[in-house]
Amino acid sequence: MPFLKQPFLRYTFANADLGIIMSSALDRLKDLTNKISSYEMARKDNIAILKKLYTEIGINKKVEDFSGLFEFKAINLSGASLLSENLGEIKKGKYLQVLAIAYDKDAAVKSKNISLAYYGRAENVEGELKDKVVEFIIRYRFEKSFITLEHYYEMLEVFNKKT
Repeated sequence: MPFLKQPFLRYTFANADLGIIMSSALDRLKDLTNKISSYEMARKDNIAILKKLYTEIGINKKVEDFSGLFEFKAINLSGASLLSENLGEIKKGKYLQVLAIAYDKDAAVKSKNISLAYYGRAENVEGELKDKVVEFIIRYRFEKSFITLEHYYEMLEVFNKKT
């Protein structure tokens, strides 16, 4: 039986390596699937909250259709910080205002700022309202990043067809 040990061992190690590789690939695939699923759930939850904030902070008065928000190039905030280290911190002497950047490729001036909501001097705005405005901007940007990702993914298809 000594002649069987060598091939048997080789076979066992080869299968063990294949098992480790397959297990590792399956684990990576499972992790990726979980991430994609969690991103989609986060996106769905984000949209629901964003729609609620859209009405609560009065953006619906300027942009009647919620989906119209995403036609803007960007939405910015004046009067409070959007930096992670001091998120929502009031900028003294500034006015709290939600500004959208619209882009018209046919116009003489290509982009223009549009006020979507004005709340007055930042230091006089109620804390809860200010927090909702800041949250709205962050949630808008989160969704806009998905839309931008989808846009560039579709653009890359042109190059994928060439190869």
